[in-house]
Amino acid sequence: MEEPVQAEAPLCEIVEAQGHLIDSHIMERIFDSVVEFGGRFEVEQFSIGRTNSEPSSLRLRVEAPSEEQMERMLTQLLALGCMPVDSGDAELKAAEKDRCAPEDFYSTTNQRTLVRSRGQWLPVRNQRMDAMIVVRDGVASCRRLRDIKAGDPIVTGMKGIRVVPEAKERDRSSFAFMSNEISSERQVETAVAQTASIMEHVRNEGKKIVAVAGPVVVHTGGCEGMSRLIRNGWIDVLLAGNALAVHDIEAALWGTSLGVRTADGRLEEHGHRNHMRAINAIYQDGGIRQAVESGRLRTGVMFECVKANIPFVLAGSLRDDGPLPGVITDMNEAQDAYAAHLQNAGVVLCLSSMLHSIAVGNMLPAWVKIVCVDINPAVPTKVSDRGTGQAVGVVTDVGLFLELLAAKLHAQ
Repeated sequence: MEEPVQAEAPLCEIVEAQGHLIDSHIMERIFDSVVEFGGRFEVEQFSIGRTNSEPSSLRLRVEAPSEEQMERMLTQLLALGCMPVDSGDAELKAAEKDRCAPEDFYSTTNQRTLVRSRGQWLPVRNQRMDAMIVVRDGVASCRRLRDIKAGDPIVTGMKGIRVVPEAKERDRSSFAFMSNEISSERQVETAVAQTASIMEHVRNEGKKIVAVAGPVVVHTGGCEGMSRLIRNGWIDVLLAGNALAVHDIEAALWGTSLGVRTADGRLEEHGHRNHMRAINAIYQDGGIRQAVESGRLRTGVMFECVKANIPFVLAGSLRDDGPLPGVITDMNEAQDAYAAHLQNAGVVLCLSSMLHSIAVGNMLPAWVKIVCVDINPAVPTKVSDRGTGQAVGVVTDVGLFLELLAAKLHAQ
């Protein structure tokens, strides 16, 4: 008689997490993740923080039926702030050649991350999603795949990694609205007041306010509101594409946007050529700054940037006409320029530009807030779906939003 085949014992790990686990709904997500991957859990220890600043702590025993499911489960749990107990130092492997990471590299999130090296927890610098972590000379930093060099010591596997998810504000202050809810029911006046409050808070902290804007800002009559924000010192950096600058300059020189009069919405005769006339005019002067200095360009968003000495980056695309002088057509170079100006950002205003908003969201750590304004609710949804959980969607006309925001900040 054959002996019955005994089932393999389930794999087991002990994990711990700390933070505002209840307020931020992290604990329920931890439990759901274990069940999702066919596992089981047992709470070995749990203590609740008794004050706004005191964190809760959780110690959990998790089981999975196979190594593959355990690995997938731990990957998910790690992103939620769970860390295997006594995992030791992070495992490092050297890159064999440029732009090639070891197969089992750790892929970063936009959450605060620490790695353990020689018994010390090192905060990861330049935090961003979809990067690798390089540890060299006691410093850990995020590195994009294209920036990996042969010999770089890269974190692999999941040992010795700690992720600290952003916590929801316990005091429900004016900053607590910065969750990833997206609703057209939110009154625009309320969203404007809350955004203004955030901008004031960021300014008091000495951090930058960055605007990411699309040409819809011009089409909807938002140039004046945007110009007032720049003129009054409420925008520190402008990131945009060729189209915003072209149509802003077209509006400033000929009063049209894509050949439509901004004053009354009527088609201008032969107006379809005005955007090309705008590009031609800037080439004649040698660039946007030169057009301001010559007196040709006297109003508009780009004019205000030059007059206030506000840095701007114009990233090109395949569809651009011209493009204008100064537009960066190399995508890697444009990404680098965006990333450099996003350093020390406190809040980013994404104004009706889906592609640029998603790109910027991918570059930011989770503690930098994003206000994504668009008449189409699909745009802030896409920004959030890319993993940018710190984004809040304001579904409204961007021209109206900018007008109200400029007036609100001017009145305060």
